[in-house]
Amino acid sequence: MIGLTTRVLGKKVIYFQEISSTNEYAKNIAMNEEEGTVIVADIQSRGHGRKARMWVSPKGGLWMSVILKPKLHPEHLTKLVFIGALAVVETLEAFGIEAKIKWPNDVLIEGKKVCGILAEGKYSESEIDYVVLGIGLNVNIDKNDLPENIRMHSISLKEVLGAEIPIEEVFKVLIRRLEHWYAVFKEEKYEDILQKWREYAILGRKVRIIREEGEIEGVALGVDELGALIVETSTGKREKIIYGDVSLRYA
Repeated sequence: MIGLTTRVLGKKVIYFQEISSTNEYAKNIAMNEEEGTVIVADIQSRGHGRKARMWVSPKGGLWMSVILKPKLHPEHLTKLVFIGALAVVETLEAFGIEAKIKWPNDVLIEGKKVCGILAEGKYSESEIDYVVLGIGLNVNIDKNDLPENIRMHSISLKEVLGAEIPIEEVFKVLIRRLEHWYAVFKEEKYEDILQKWREYAILGRKVRIIREEGEIEGVALGVDELGALIVETSTGKREKIIYGDVSLRYA
């Protein structure tokens, strides 16, 4: 892509006007594609987030998936979601927008969701074959194109700035920031990632954790070295909440 100066991510970009899901397409080709291949689409007809929740993806958003093949232990996979969030927040900063990170995988502006991040892949207990990092960012979306039940909880860059932004420019900045943080990840500088993530994260707030075995209420204190959320309950007990098995609500 013209103007894309990254060395690994985005060396190959596969573009679709419309696709069912960039993550699903990426997973289907990942074993035979080189690391850093990016799939991007104007529209997703069956985009999804965690636990197969539908992610509405009309024209005007940046819907993309990146194929990654880090030679690291799978216990660190949660931090790929973290570097995705860091890259998004820093991209928004480049356009003059302040954002925060809601554990584990959402980026918020003014308390409303502007971006979701999903890491999927193929890996064993000891090694990673590939990871597909999916990012869905509301760039120029009109709220009228969103289902009524999510409009009040969503926001776009266009809404914040009062004008459209060229999606290609957002894409270029995002890929550059993602490559930076992915290099930090591959160098195993995990504390650098976690420390920067904490600077942007919404912490110190009362939260409600919804999981199959019941709900937990407490205060979100931070994350441990593997990215699990640490919550202190009203009794003073500290619980570790693992990525992937919960829904989180701010009380």
